[in-house]
This record gives sequence, C-alpha cells and structure tokens, in this order.
Amino acid sequence: MKAEGHPVYHKAVVTCACGETFETGSVKENLRVEICSKCHPFFTGKQKLVDAGGRVDRFNKKYGMKNAQ
Repeated sequence: MKAEGHPVYHKAVVTCACGETFETGSVKENLRVEICSKCHPFFTGKQKLVDAGGRVDRFNKKYGMKNAQ
C-alpha cells in the first residue's frame, strides 16, 4: 500500500454560526458550519412548520384539517 495515497487526518475545530465550537476528526483542520445541534430547531424544541408556497395550507384544506400551529 502506498503511503502517499491517504490524506492526513487532523483534530479539526468545528465552528458554528451561533458561536459554538467543538473538536472532531477530519482531513481539514478547521470547519465552519451554519447550524449545529445547539442551535438546530429540532434539538432546541423551537421547530416550526415552514410553509413553502402554501403547501401546508393546501394539505390542511385537502384533508379537512384545522391549522395545527
């Protein structure tokens, strides 16, 4: 096996847009992400339905559901 065929594995520092930082392993030394588990709506409990072009309203109207928001 050739030694030059594999990338160098580093301890990477991941920085989120919210300011949270943590370490992980990666071939890159620094990673920047837009969303992490600390600020993601699913994990924070602030998840909302996002209505893209009235799709949620059309679904609710089609199946006779009241607005669940």
